[in-house]
Amino acid sequence: MTLAHDQSHPMRAVLHRPVVMVGMMGSGKTAIGRALSARLGVEFADSDAEIEMAANASIAEIFERDGETFFRRREEEVIARLMRARPMILSTGGGAFLASGTQGTIARLGVALWLDAPLDLLWERVRHKDTRPLLRTSDPLATLTRIHRARTPVYAKAALRLSVQPHASIETTTQQAVDLLTTRPDILEIQP
Repeated sequence: MTLAHDQSHPMRAVLHRPVVMVGMMGSGKTAIGRALSARLGVEFADSDAEIEMAANASIAEIFERDGETFFRRREEEVIARLMRARPMILSTGGGAFLASGTQGTIARLGVALWLDAPLDLLWERVRHKDTRPLLRTSDPLATLTRIHRARTPVYAKAALRLSVQPHASIETTTQQAVDLLTTRPDILEIQP
């Protein structure tokens, strides 16, 4: 993929290892992941979509029918399988990175990129969606706050952290992700 920082000197980006988007629900993992994959000319995969396709059921239905423990085991298997395939951008569910096995797989085979979005932005993005099984509570904001507080120290273990700005466009955030990834030439190499 050619990057156009300076049109007179286009550069080629080579992704060497998978980049796994981690972070809270609503942080932009899928939107930024898709834009990043398009920008770098590599495959995009979404672990939740892969699980839904394999189970022929939605994440909410899997949670309800089989429980969260079952779902997390399948999630860990799917992420490991996808990461072994080829360098790609992989979006994961908000709880995926909580599993130490998944953290280890990501560290061995690729890199975790944490989209660190502030709580108020997350709430604004998820408050009107009924597709979030963990927020199906009597007080979804309190639940989101509790989940955010509990998960932030785990997400902080990600090798790369990108602070998501509330009014930044997908294009701007994607460029910031590219810039961050280029600090790791073992992951993303820019060639003249």
